[in-house]
Amino acid sequence: MSPAPPSPSGKLVVPGVAAAFFWGLGLLAWRASGFVQPLVLFGYLGTVLAIGLGLYALLPRKKRQWGRRFTLVGVGGFLLVFLGIMQSENLQIEWLFLALLSGLGAGVVTHYLVAKVVGPLLFGRLWCGWACWTLMVLDLLPFRRSPGRDPGRWEWLRVAHFAASALLMVVLWAAFSYGDRLFYGSPTGLAWMVAGNALYYAVAVGMALALRDNRAFCKYVCPVTVPLKATARFSLLKVRGDMSRCNECEACVKMCPMDIDILSYIREGRRVLSTECMLCQTCLTVCARDALKVSLGFDIGGDERVRVAGAGERAA
Repeated sequence: MSPAPPSPSGKLVVPGVAAAFFWGLGLLAWRASGFVQPLVLFGYLGTVLAIGLGLYALLPRKKRQWGRRFTLVGVGGFLLVFLGIMQSENLQIEWLFLALLSGLGAGVVTHYLVAKVVGPLLFGRLWCGWACWTLMVLDLLPFRRSPGRDPGRWEWLRVAHFAASALLMVVLWAAFSYGDRLFYGSPTGLAWMVAGNALYYAVAVGMALALRDNRAFCKYVCPVTVPLKATARFSLLKVRGDMSRCNECEACVKMCPMDIDILSYIREGRRVLSTECMLCQTCLTVCARDALKVSLGFDIGGDERVRVAGAGERAA
């Protein structure tokens, strides 16, 4: 007899952890600053993320993606439109470098600290799969089944992009006193936010169409993955497989949008240790035997196993 599938209450562990994390941050920030705005902001983000994760866990298989789309729009759209455009709060990585160089506290510093430095220690790259406003658009494109990784030709680009972004802001700060333009509601920040995101969308959509892969930008070009992959190694939440339920159909490998060879980890009794994992839970959705779940534990990631186009598994 096959083991019983996970109970509904067990499926709500991750949404509960997400809600507790963000509401806890909001309470701490409220007590420290005396302003209620951080409580409202973090409470909103935690609630939307928890609702989306809960819907994904409880809805029938064919409708689970609506939970993630709800969260992508609710979180990613809020950060892009309300904070980014309406409030002129630039959240791009270039503005983070400028904020650090200028020694100024800014919303972009808090955003990166929570979503891309501290958060990944608990959630891994949950930001990428559930809150990124770039992916919010890319997920609407038709190439959901990846052809596999392009072997080595593109992956260095994200590191080069990260370094070029940092170098550009160092030059602007040192030679043109660009740090003077960093303030709340800065028109320069708004211009960078709008123009920079338009460029990101153009490159991301172009790469998706050229490579027939919705996540091509995420895999090869996005500079945010550089710090994210470093801290996601220590994530407490990772995907775990149950070999007693698995029939090795490889549906999880074929449908993983990040090309992770999930089955190889399951065979060895280990959690998915790849820092490419976005916890999008597509693998959980396509597994007909409920052999996969998101689990809480401690192990160090970085053992990268990906499916290369036309070549099967590769150790990166």
